[in-house]
Amino acid sequence: MKKYWWQEVVVYQIYPRSFRDSNGDGIGDIAGMTEKLDYLEKLGIGAIWLSPVYQSPNDDNGYDISDYEAILDEFGTMEEMEHFIAEAEKRNIKVVMDLVVNHTSDEHAWFIEAKKGKDNPYRDYYVWADPAADGGVPNGLGSAFSGPAWEWDAASGQYYLHLFSKKQPDLNWQNPKMRQEIYAMMNRWIAKGIGGFRMDVIDLIGKIPEKGITGNGPQLHEFLQEMQQATFGNHDLLTVGETWGATPEIAKLYSAPERNELSMVFQFEHIGLDQKSNGEKWDLQPMKVAELKRILAKWQTELGHDGWNSLFWNNHDLPRMLSRWGNDQEYRSESAKMLAILLHMMKGTPYIYQGEEIGMTNTPITDIAEARDIETLNMYNERLAKGYSEADILASINAKGRDNARRPMQWNASSHGGFTTGTPWIAVNKNYPAINAEAALADPDSIFYTYQKLIRLRKENPIIIWGEFELVDTVDEVISYYREYEGERWLVVANFSDAAQPFSAEDEIAEVIIQNDGNEITSLKDIQLKPWQAFVVKVSA
Repeated sequence: MKKYWWQEVVVYQIYPRSFRDSNGDGIGDIAGMTEKLDYLEKLGIGAIWLSPVYQSPNDDNGYDISDYEAILDEFGTMEEMEHFIAEAEKRNIKVVMDLVVNHTSDEHAWFIEAKKGKDNPYRDYYVWADPAADGGVPNGLGSAFSGPAWEWDAASGQYYLHLFSKKQPDLNWQNPKMRQEIYAMMNRWIAKGIGGFRMDVIDLIGKIPEKGITGNGPQLHEFLQEMQQATFGNHDLLTVGETWGATPEIAKLYSAPERNELSMVFQFEHIGLDQKSNGEKWDLQPMKVAELKRILAKWQTELGHDGWNSLFWNNHDLPRMLSRWGNDQEYRSESAKMLAILLHMMKGTPYIYQGEEIGMTNTPITDIAEARDIETLNMYNERLAKGYSEADILASINAKGRDNARRPMQWNASSHGGFTTGTPWIAVNKNYPAINAEAALADPDSIFYTYQKLIRLRKENPIIIWGEFELVDTVDEVISYYREYEGERWLVVANFSDAAQPFSAEDEIAEVIIQNDGNEITSLKDIQLKPWQAFVVKVSA
């Protein structure tokens, strides 16, 4: 397998609205991101995945783009963006742009033209359909943000498709002219020196809505191969697809190098383990560690050498894993470090979401007025109308709502966590006086330095990147595996629980690589793991 730079780096996701505000308007910005590049260099990351900074009416916090080649005023200017890319490059950090090409904003120039009538040259850039025989929506496709995926356009007597908000009309990828305009835009970004693209809901671009097909449509891979040849295939870039429905076999289609599509995928099989089998993320159930172990091992072994995986616990769409499956109270530091060690020792490219490296936690709300996210607000109103109790709805929001990840980054113990001198667009978690980057940097035993060490270990040890994976048979609450490469063998052990757990292995310890507990590890035979204890040891092969 040819080796690429993006297999060896750790990527850090910035959600710009909530990262650092440089001008006191309460909204994070590009100048604020540039200010913090030294912090990210100290952490050791090799790439930044930057959530959208394009021009947008912000119906879905920037994932509704009205101009792909302009910067949203509240974030700054294109000159500041180009300066940020250059300053990151000086620190050997690539900037990976979030690219949303399944849909645009309804305020994009293309859609404004498309609405002018069926004969407009831009009409076919979007997906339109006549009413059903009864005059209603064309079919039963639903929006991810509640309600039908069709919106009536009275002027032309047709519906347009929106798999997300009605302000996010879906692009028609069957239109070759539209595709060529997308590729030209991507090439202009590549010319600015970016390090690649994260492809938002890219598995939807092959949709055939009249047949009810949204994900993994029959022409999906044809479109991706065409895109690769027209744009990033000519450059050494990281490309990652957000693919909610991917299996290991589907992931190979995206990421096998000889197929000339993407570098890697985000797959989400592990992410749904705390929701009921109806597929509804708000209907909660306890996560079973044994099931998590099975899924993690499946992706490590079945992808094999035929594709590449992304490793992540968190992103801007997910609640913070430390609060979700860890223990963000009495074992906050231990469980945060355990989650880091368990993930970063696997094969694949690890992603850190802003604040994860200092152990930021979810932010419970007691009133819907505290929420900002469109998905959360729509669900609240929909469930209230269906007779759900407000307490149950808020419990679901506090467990799974996207605002949890979007709270401002906690930089120090000053007002609003040092995020802004003004009033933040969404309130900072009240625990910022104790949990912040300044405090983490001052504490040699902090979560930050565990992440820093894991990133350094990946750079220095090919076994982490290329080693084979072998799951160890343990009690349900313990996840353990070997990595093996060129005669070297490492053992990873993690207690994924609040209780002590038994573990035993016959191996002799040659070296302790990393651990989240200060006590010396001298033997692996018949030991009792402390709650959330994790360690990695090199064993005699």
